[in-house]
Amino acid sequence: VYRALRPAGPLDRPQEIEGAALEGLIAQHLRAWVAYGRSDFELSYWRTRAGSEIDFIIYGPDGFWAVEVKNASSVRAEDVRALRTFREDYPSCEPLLVYRGDKRLVVQGVRCVPAHDFLDGLRPDHDLMSPG
Repeated sequence: VYRALRPAGPLDRPQEIEGAALEGLIAQHLRAWVAYGRSDFELSYWRTRAGSEIDFIIYGPDGFWAVEVKNASSVRAEDVRALRTFREDYPSCEPLLVYRGDKRLVVQGVRCVPAHDFLDGLRPDHDLMSPG
């Protein structure tokens, strides 16, 4: 849907289009998870004046997660930098990076999960990332 409805420009790069499409897909599923779940979670984002940002902050009585989405098949140390910065300010959060790869990893203390695993495990009657 995103690819068909988005404003297109002559300088668009495929990587940017795919990244926005993946982030939008994750957003849609997280909104549904919040709307149909059994707890009162709030879904927001985080951005500093310096430009660090986290795509999704999920906060509620039953959990606190910071979720960053990357359109990459591998994870680099700089990909988890904003999550680590956020965790310094909010140590009770669980940072999570969702990416297009196929391996579950931990990079500098940040759990990294393939997008297909994340979406498959996202069910309204379970905590975020709990086994289905």
